[in-house]
Amino acid sequence: MFLVLVSAAAAVAAWALSRSGLLGGTAPERTVEPAPAADDTALEIVRRRYARGEITRDEYESLRRDLDV
Repeated sequence: MFLVLVSAAAAVAAWALSRSGLLGGTAPERTVEPAPAADDTALEIVRRRYARGEITRDEYESLRRDLDV
């Protein structure tokens, strides 16, 4: 009887850990940035990249100057 209870407790603990992602179960979802829309301008894409931190301020300023005509 004791062995059955210990086995059941171990099974419940393993299930709970697998649900949390610690034992390779379902990991938390990652957010994926959607692709730019076809009608987005290059300047708008550069602004979004700067806002997300993908490019530095210097890169942003340089690209903005290049794109502002």
